Amino acid sequence: MSTGLTKRRMVTVLSIDGGGIRGIIPSTLLAFLESQLQELDGPNARIADYFDIIAGTSTGGLVTTMLTAPNKDNRPMYEAKDINKFYLDNTPKIFPQNSRNNFLTSISSMVGAVMGPKYDGKYLRTLVNELLGDLNLKQTLTTVIIPTFDIKHLQPVIFSTTDAKENALKNAKLSDICISTSAAPTFLPAHYFDVKDSEGRTRTFDLIDGGVAANNPTMMAISHINREILKNDSEPMDASRLLVLSLGTGAAKFEGKYNAAMASKWGLISWMYDNGSTPLVDVFNDASSDMVDIHVSTLFQSTHAKDNYLRIQDDSLSGDEVSVDIATEKNLNRLVEIGKELLKKRVSRVNLDIGRYEEVEGEGTYEEALVDFAKRLSDAKKLGLNK
Repeated sequence: MSTGLTKRRMVTVLSIDGGGIRGIIPSTLLAFLESQLQELDGPNARIADYFDIIAGTSTGGLVTTMLTAPNKDNRPMYEAKDINKFYLDNTPKIFPQNSRNNFLTSISSMVGAVMGPKYDGKYLRTLVNELLGDLNLKQTLTTVIIPTFDIKHLQPVIFSTTDAKENALKNAKLSDICISTSAAPTFLPAHYFDVKDSEGRTRTFDLIDGGVAANNPTMMAISHINREILKNDSEPMDASRLLVLSLGTGAAKFEGKYNAAMASKWGLISWMYDNGSTPLVDVFNDASSDMVDIHVSTLFQSTHAKDNYLRIQDDSLSGDEVSVDIATEKNLNRLVEIGKELLKKRVSRVNLDIGRYEEVEGEGTYEEALVDFAKRLSDAKKLGLNK
């Protein structure tokens, strides 16, 4: 894939944020996009056939892997329409819901926040290992980028198919990468593994959730493209040759669940745990996602190529909808509905002054935008402009 990236052709990017069970929202959107590609190009069309790079963090990394890991026929392991079923079937076991009364649940969660991660992660590890087996990173059907964070060395570790093909010590098992990028602090345990090359050299990894580095991996994907292009060309690609779809997992911009009066009284434990929420984790993840969107929006607007960047995010979530782990049947089904409702909403773009999304006149709904995006992807593939 790295040899195919040049600034003289269109490069297509899909990016999926982190957000725990809220991965259902972008998965719902991807199911619709893939259905449109299948209407255009036949029932065998898959998301991985149309994107040069698919980047995903945390839950987005799981979705990325399901879309790109090969099955026995060397085709994507999952159709996009089947990913929500994966969430509905498995997240209640990854995040088991305590059935005790609210007072005891609150006490238990508070003690857990001090003594160890909220969930032991055993079901997730077993599930991912069974699903992916010995598949490794260089086997993905298109280039993937999945960020993690090395807690030992306090630095991001970015796993990419390109690097895995060039360096055996970065060619980790996909199962290890998925477990690592999902290891959200306070929720799931950190993950340790090592990778060996044919000469017996070993690299060790002590990893946690990629969301602490890049909850929205869109800019990471664009940087990767420019890095690869600079190997062959003297200048980076301009935004007019990029086609980027960035999918958020929802946010609570309007709920006002925290305020300065509350936060001014918080100590360490309250910043880590407040009435069932994790303020510090929420702040870092939302700040990371929003800053990337602002940077990428500025890049495309400044080069008069704003139509080449579509960010879909619902910032009106509230209550249980905002959580990463309230995996009740009611809440999971509500997230599916939020994804479907989002398709009917009018396209919004971030206001660079206030950081909030505002409807754009004349751009229609997100459903219409994805229909158009599918057509552009299909045309580029047929013309040989990508892939």
